[in-house]
Amino acid sequence: MLFLFFFLIALAVAAYGVEWLIEQPGSLTLEFAGRHIETSIPVAVAGLLLLIAATILVWAILVALVRLPGRISGGSRERRKARGLDVLSQGLVAVGAGDVARARKAAQLAEKLLPEEPLTQLLVAQAAQLSGDPNASAKAFHKMTLKPETKLLGLRGLHVEAKRREDADAAHHFAAAAQAIAPLPWAGAAVLEHLAATGDWEKAREALEKSVTAKAIDLPTAQRYRAVIETAMAMAREGEHPHDALHLARQALKRRPGFVPAAVTAARVLIRHGDQKQAIKLVEGVFASAPHPDLAEVYAEALPGESNSQRAARVEKLVKLAPQAPEGRHALAQAALAGRDFAKAREALKPLIAEGRHPTAHTCLLMAEIEDAENGPSGPVREWLARGSRAPRDPAWIADGVVSRHWLPISPTTGRLDAFEWKTPPHSASPVAGEGRPNNPSAFLAPPARTAELEPAATPAAE
Repeated sequence: MLFLFFFLIALAVAAYGVEWLIEQPGSLTLEFAGRHIETSIPVAVAGLLLLIAATILVWAILVALVRLPGRISGGSRERRKARGLDVLSQGLVAVGAGDVARARKAAQLAEKLLPEEPLTQLLVAQAAQLSGDPNASAKAFHKMTLKPETKLLGLRGLHVEAKRREDADAAHHFAAAAQAIAPLPWAGAAVLEHLAATGDWEKAREALEKSVTAKAIDLPTAQRYRAVIETAMAMAREGEHPHDALHLARQALKRRPGFVPAAVTAARVLIRHGDQKQAIKLVEGVFASAPHPDLAEVYAEALPGESNSQRAARVEKLVKLAPQAPEGRHALAQAALAGRDFAKAREALKPLIAEGRHPTAHTCLLMAEIEDAENGPSGPVREWLARGSRAPRDPAWIADGVVSRHWLPISPTTGRLDAFEWKTPPHSASPVAGEGRPNNPSAFLAPPARTAELEPAATPAAE
């Protein structure tokens, strides 16, 4: 509205000026090249305006003619770009749908239409991955690394390809290169896992702290990883540097209260150096909230010079800290059995085999062992063995389908940090025969060899 107001004012002023100019008397005389031209002022002004208009028109025509080829080619480029973007869209949809033929065709056409478009190389790489051509996908990802705007994407793709062909060094190289550019979560995790897999725990801890500083990892996860790394360092230094190992294990327990591997490591160091009271106190504190067979085992062996009855009495104290936990009752039954106190051994397992309960394989095997030690081979022994073969399995350390006798800081199959969990093995997992906790019904009669640390998951034979 304001613009229209000023425009009307300007138009009125111009009209008034033209009218004033026409009303003025006088003439304009021009002598040029022997010619004498005389005209009135209004006519002269009109002629000047016409000349200016003609000049502007001619200039516009010349400019349009000069720009015409560029406009024609620009329109062609726009149409080419629009078609290329449409092909890219169709190709990415085909990749998502798993249509190999359509994805490869779209990738080839996109390379012709939009060779410099970053998404083109991504489509080429994904189409190659979908069709199982790692060389073509690696080539496409390498092209991405040559441009600053797509370098990180290219490094991520090369890292994935290296992981697929199980080239750990190359995968680490690409992850480290990406981490040097930007603190990305995937790159930090990859670098951390590689350092952990090689056992370089000091550098692994440094890499973790860098990720935390860059806020590429949340604090709860960082605390769990710190505890795992410190426990692994403590286990590695347990023999030669016990003081460092004890400090690291206690620090891991502070970060992750109730973390059994750290507690067991600290207790072992304390027992080995004669501080059994501190070890017992530490185990009791952790066992009350996180009962575990490893804790019960190190607790039972804390005082090697005591008698079997004294050991059983001490383990009974541990059971009172977690009365419902099977781990403590198993340890008490084993200690009582070692002292041939069959009544106490049976009493320890009584709540686990009460009516309505489903005793685990370990409980059944302990009952079979008690019957065998007290009465010799008999019907009850065979009955408990039969029940043990069908009983629910006992918890174990499990990571990515692998069951381990002992806790490990990383998964042996994927290299994932903090992968092992204490839980009941799935039906597809292979049986584990851990020290003192056999899952094989005949294990207590014929103890298995302790050569293999890990057992991969496998489908058990049908009963």
